[in-house]
Amino acid sequence: MTTVNQVLSYLDSVNYKEYVIGFSCIVYVFEQYLNFRQHRRYLMRERPKDLADIVGESDFTKSQSYNLDKSRFGFIENAIKQAEALLMIHYDVLPLLWDFSGRLLFEYLGYGPEYEISQSLVFIIIFSFISTITSLPFSLYSTFVIEQKHGFNKQTIGLFFMDLLKSQLVFGAIMMPFLAAFLWIIKSTGERFYFYVWVTVVVFQMFFITIYPTVIQPLFNKLTPMEAGELRTRIEELASRINFPLKKLYIIDGSKRSSHSNAYFYGFGKNKHIVLFDTLIDHSTTDEICAVLAHELGHWAMSHTLKILAVTQIYMLTMFWLFSHFINNSRLYQDFGFSSMPTLIGFLLFQYIYAPVDSVIGFLMHVYQRKNEYEADAFALKLGYASTLRSALIKLSVKNLGGFNVDPWFSAWNRSHPSLTERLSALGIMPTSDKPIVNPEESKKEQ
Repeated sequence: MTTVNQVLSYLDSVNYKEYVIGFSCIVYVFEQYLNFRQHRRYLMRERPKDLADIVGESDFTKSQSYNLDKSRFGFIENAIKQAEALLMIHYDVLPLLWDFSGRLLFEYLGYGPEYEISQSLVFIIIFSFISTITSLPFSLYSTFVIEQKHGFNKQTIGLFFMDLLKSQLVFGAIMMPFLAAFLWIIKSTGERFYFYVWVTVVVFQMFFITIYPTVIQPLFNKLTPMEAGELRTRIEELASRINFPLKKLYIIDGSKRSSHSNAYFYGFGKNKHIVLFDTLIDHSTTDEICAVLAHELGHWAMSHTLKILAVTQIYMLTMFWLFSHFINNSRLYQDFGFSSMPTLIGFLLFQYIYAPVDSVIGFLMHVYQRKNEYEADAFALKLGYASTLRSALIKLSVKNLGGFNVDPWFSAWNRSHPSLTERLSALGIMPTSDKPIVNPEESKKEQ
């Protein structure tokens, strides 16, 4: 405790605004350096030797073009967002929005500063609206220019904005009551509020995970039970082989919005559901789909999801405990231009202060998740899916125009999954033939 108090005493001598701006700039420069390293990889026109037996020249060129477009746009987006964040902090935009929220509340409902939770909800609505508006041009360009150009986007403008509206309504319906409870607990449970807040967050997470597949996701996608047939039989046999408690199999209409492919499972205890994207089924063989699922089920067999959940809960409890040492720090609020000490604002400002720790934790989580990916791949191999897992991974990368030529520093910092070549190399299933796997559509054209 003495060490903690010494650290907190030192932080009291720091100008919090300058500290946040300085660290934000350091992280921005570091991440742009990593992005530049990766950008140079996308500029390469010649296919590296280690990819010669994995991907054809045409698919490599397509992948380079797609990722180069995303990389260029990323530099612009990151620069604008960084400038936006710095200007917001420097010119005390948060206090202005907080005061504006208070004026709205008083003018229309007659509520004064004593209604802090109500003012906090108004503040979040305004802040979220502004964030949505400022992010909208980037989302539109990414979806209707880059994704459209490279053949991935299947959305219409109408569907895009309908999804946006639904997302905002779902956010309001679920997050506003949770936020009100979150703030009430902090203000009502004394110095040990961090424990009660943590319990509340855990309960909310379990509630959200439970209702998402049956209540929220159907608002955006259609889940159809998989019909009887060879694929269903093979998946059920795979699940039975490893005692996976499969209850239902679904196909999701991912092609409604994008041609990217995926598969996942969800559910608690003995109530597991597997969901396959229709795009995965359209472009993969039955063996390849089973290989992909064997990898996903490997995460279940080795309790990766539960382990990550446990680590995340410990992390959250520690974060809330640290926040309890900052919540009444008047200087923290004053340095950012606040004359009062609202609980919600304190938590937002604490997250600025906590950012260095969060960056390190995020990197360590990526290291751990990459380890889990290797283990899940190895699990699929033990089930006899060596060759099919290899072809499935390559086909998914080709179909999704994944970045084949990956900088190791960029990958380690940004990605929770290893690159394709890293996965194949770790499993000892690098291609041995001189003929690379190519896009089926490309093969048809050659014929």
